[in-house]
Amino acid sequence: MSKNTPATPKLHLTSKNLGIGISEKNREAIAQGLSHLLADTYTLYLTTHNFHWNVTGPMFNTLHQMFMAQYNELWTAVDPIAERIRALGYSAPGSYAAFAQLTRLGDVPLQPPRAEDMIRILVKGNETVAATARELLPLVEKAGDQPTTDLLSARMDIHEKSAWMLRSMLGE
Repeated sequence: MSKNTPATPKLHLTSKNLGIGISEKNREAIAQGLSHLLADTYTLYLTTHNFHWNVTGPMFNTLHQMFMAQYNELWTAVDPIAERIRALGYSAPGSYAAFAQLTRLGDVPLQPPRAEDMIRILVKGNETVAATARELLPLVEKAGDQPTTDLLSARMDIHEKSAWMLRSMLGE
């Protein structure tokens, strides 16, 4: 890690001796991965909502409605991710500072981009969130954590479909 890279926030263990059949070491690694997923999801939510507010041009109505459907879905997704972290015995991150350290997504430009650039940013964002979930999947499966496996599978499906729909708007 370089000097300029912020450290990943340390997880706070809330329940040490859980009898759920997943070792503390695996619970910690899964909770850390889910914290990244939560940060990516929340950041994508905020970006999508921003674009909903600021989109202009000939595709305004279509994109305004599409972005609204997507940000609503993202908003409902953050709670189950955070609650799964809690069920594993760790506190969920919940600040902009923590999310900024945990997310792989960049912030949006201060000036709203053109509609096509918004779409491209959201394609990349959805692909990144799907990749974050996919990277965690082998550990989760090895640990026998079926609830998290189900959560990750659902998130990958949603983000891959969202990326496809957005790419289709670009004709790519």
